Amino acid sequence: MARAAILYQVNQPLEVAEVDVQRPKAGEVMVRVASAGVCHSDLHVMKGDLPSSLPVVIGHEGSGFVEEVGEGVTRVSKGDPVILVWRAPCGHCFYCLRKKPILCDAGTRIRFTGRLFDDTSRFSRGGQELRHFAGVSSFSELTVVPQQSVVKIRRDVGIEKAALVGCAVMTGVGAVINSARVEPGSTVLVFGAGGVGLNVVQGAALAGAERIIAVDLLDNKLAFARQFGATDTINGGRENVVEAVRELTDGIGADYAFDAIGNIKILEQGLEAVRKAGTLVCVGMPHYQAQLAFTVFPFVLAEKRIISSIYGSCDPWVDFPKLLNLYVAGKIKLDELISREYRIEQVNEAFRALEAGEVARSIVRFD
Repeated sequence: MARAAILYQVNQPLEVAEVDVQRPKAGEVMVRVASAGVCHSDLHVMKGDLPSSLPVVIGHEGSGFVEEVGEGVTRVSKGDPVILVWRAPCGHCFYCLRKKPILCDAGTRIRFTGRLFDDTSRFSRGGQELRHFAGVSSFSELTVVPQQSVVKIRRDVGIEKAALVGCAVMTGVGAVINSARVEPGSTVLVFGAGGVGLNVVQGAALAGAERIIAVDLLDNKLAFARQFGATDTINGGRENVVEAVRELTDGIGADYAFDAIGNIKILEQGLEAVRKAGTLVCVGMPHYQAQLAFTVFPFVLAEKRIISSIYGSCDPWVDFPKLLNLYVAGKIKLDELISREYRIEQVNEAFRALEAGEVARSIVRFD
């Protein structure tokens, strides 16, 4: 049995209750979750902007310790500290063999079915099956995942901080380093100063960007952005963003623009705000039926690019440890990301604060 946050219906509060958790089968790992990040992707599912099989144990950003391993597990052992991976790869498909595990179709199937590789769930309540969100379900004291969903990490980093690497940090920093490959001396424009956007900001700083312009509607979040390396800030509710960016860049525009929110109007602004031969990077998750339309002729003449980035284009077993090493070396921030901590019983308040823009990132702790 474990306490867990369950989504039964969209636009309804999560229900925190005791759930039954089966022991891991062959190739699976049971993790005792120590910390779970409160992320907009969960909120999108709760609001119906992203489809998910219900009822589901929510949560996809987390860390903890291996509680038990199933037959044949070789990646980890009982007691190992781990970060959870919300896009479990099969390890042998076209994309996995080309070192693109985040694009694995098996991981996509788990995300949308809410069942593990054998097409069954390890969660239930009162005899009713509960689905796994993104194959992770980090808002449960105990969760069972494929061994491909855990990355063993160093022991000298606080386990509660490590959870953030499992989504927000990897998604933001990875979008800069792995996806866009921002060059030193660049001007980077970042829309959204939430958990992912702040990590785009610090990823740009890590890459050596000369100017980092953060855009948000809330002044407190723009203050967060400066703490993480923004050189300039724009309140999009009071200023014309495109004009402000051009003024800051001598009329040229930004080299790169990152949408860390998932909003079509922002994508349109970003495309306009980048210079000729500039790059717009789609990072945030829009409504699953949203469509972007633009006039193609001037787009072609300007040689602009639009690229997308999922999970920071990462290889978790390479990139998660690398990010923790950078944290220990003082090159990236984790401590400053955590604005508030909650208990699982306060999970709905945590999502309210997230939606209100009151936090950089908050976590739910089980220890």
